[in-house]
Amino acid sequence: MEGYERKEGMENDREEIYSKAVRAGKRTYFFDVKATRNNDYYLTVTESKKKFDNEGNQNFEKHKIFLYKEDFEKFAEGLQEVVAYIKAALSEEGVTPQKNEFDVDFDQI
Repeated sequence: MEGYERKEGMENDREEIYSKAVRAGKRTYFFDVKATRNNDYYLTVTESKKKFDNEGNQNFEKHKIFLYKEDFEKFAEGLQEVVAYIKAALSEEGVTPQKNEFDVDFDQI
């Protein structure tokens, strides 16, 4: 990934099995499927946001989470629950989400 810098103690780069980048406004989300040494798959989710320093130089602020297969179902359930809550709260307030803003079928995860 552009702007990626290895930090002390970070995982070794593992083979990427599949990768999906989702651009969302000023942020880009990277969903990367990787394999462990035992060929077990896990997911990294990286949020990348372009920043500029005082001199106008471009760099990227990144935040990453690791999600292991034993946690996929609970993670998807939690995410689906909070998205449903937000949709309900917005509809109670009379706010209509933008088209496709929350159109994610988490059962397909």
